[in-house]
Amino acid sequence: MIKTQFGFSSTAAEVAEGIDLPGKRVIVTGASSGIGVETARALAGRGAEVTLAVRNTDAGEKTAQDIGGNVRVAQLDLTDLASIDAFVRGWDGPLHVLVANAGVMATPQRYTDQGWEWQFATNHLGHFALATGLHPALKAGRARIVVVSSTGHMLSPVVFDDVNYAFRNYDAWTAYGQSKTANVLFAVEATRRWAEDGITANALMPGQIFTNLSSHLDINRDDLNLTTMKTVEQGAATSVLLATSPLLEGIGGRYFDDCNEAPVVDSRKEAPPLHGVARYAVDRDNAARLWTYSETLLAKA
Repeated sequence: MIKTQFGFSSTAAEVAEGIDLPGKRVIVTGASSGIGVETARALAGRGAEVTLAVRNTDAGEKTAQDIGGNVRVAQLDLTDLASIDAFVRGWDGPLHVLVANAGVMATPQRYTDQGWEWQFATNHLGHFALATGLHPALKAGRARIVVVSSTGHMLSPVVFDDVNYAFRNYDAWTAYGQSKTANVLFAVEATRRWAEDGITANALMPGQIFTNLSSHLDINRDDLNLTTMKTVEQGAATSVLLATSPLLEGIGGRYFDDCNEAPVVDSRKEAPPLHGVARYAVDRDNAARLWTYSETLLAKA
């Protein structure tokens, strides 16, 4: 188990302090709002060249100007395979850190042109296509992949027999849950397949943060438990830790919360609120099955 000096209240800047990143090239998806901005800010602040991979490049340019430093902007829509392919073809040279940060949460029922459920497509498949497309660059950089998951993964395993809700009644939260489980499983299998290339991947729970991710939900801020809420600077801390900490050198296939490795649990009752990782989310057989399933979907697209 990886234990650090950091915890719930640590910020991204505190986690990155003292770490030098000049010459390191980083991509952060969904980096025009929320914790993506603060992740990019902390990494750029330590000297990294950071590319903000965003749908809205105007918003991305404003973010880049706000952050300063060596920050670039590139268009990326994770639900559009042509956009992902264009991004991959436009990348040149090594990549040292890929932060799979972009995501959607508990959206109304919606499907991509390929018939893929929107949350699974955005949160998992888009990032899967991006990472596999960038594999040569990741290999050249002996990279770390940081996958932003959620404690919401405990809402559902990946239901392989009906990922797209063809037979089940659609539920926004279980759909979110299986997409977040897929994030963890991707980190497990990417590490197994690519560790010999020097590539490792870890997943994380950033914490409970009120950002644009939840802005469309019917949430009364006055009803939120402020004792469990984080600022965006605190929410980005675990992502930055996984991207930079020497303790994570050569370590992959794990799940972290509050800047520390989380215990594996067999029921939600075993874990404190917002902590722990379900055993099915780090199961190697599930991870291998998801990788093959994802490859098959992309091959048919």
